[in-house]
This record gives sequence, C-alpha cells and structure tokens, in this order.
Amino acid sequence: MDSLGFPLFTHCTKANISDDVGLIEMFKQSLDYFREKLRESGKTTILLDKGYHPERIRKELEKFYPEIRDKLQFELSAKPSKEGSPR
Repeated sequence: MDSLGFPLFTHCTKANISDDVGLIEMFKQSLDYFREKLRESGKTTILLDKGYHPERIRKELEKFYPEIRDKLQFELSAKPSKEGSPR
C-alpha cells in the first residue's frame, strides 16, 4: 500500500509460504517498478507487521538488487496496545 492506503501490488502464495518469502517473490516480480520508484524517491520505507524478518528480507533482496541497501528501509509496525482496543 502507499501512504494513502491504496494497494500497489497483490501477491497470493500457498499457505505454506512464509510472509518473508512471499514479499521477496512479489518484489522480484515487480523489480522494474521498484527500481524506478527508488530511483525517483531516493529512500523508501516499507512498513511490516511482526510476522516479517527485515534483516532476512534485506539479505535476500540484496542478492539480486545490491543497490537496495541504500534505498530501502524496513520499519516494524508498533505492537497494538490494550489502551487502543475497544472495551
């Protein structure tokens, strides 16, 4: 999704595929888009939930797109708090 909440891509995987592997597959399939986007914007942040492992993803992405280390950062979303939940 972009910063306004509009989806940019969808990628369906089998149930036995981890979130990390699914994200890496989606990135590979959309590599031209990401290269262009990162060239235009400089640095991009990808917000992930706690099911992802940013260092593992980064290491895999660098294998086929080494320049990504300077252009992409991952941020894990904050853990939901009890204060924010309805009672």
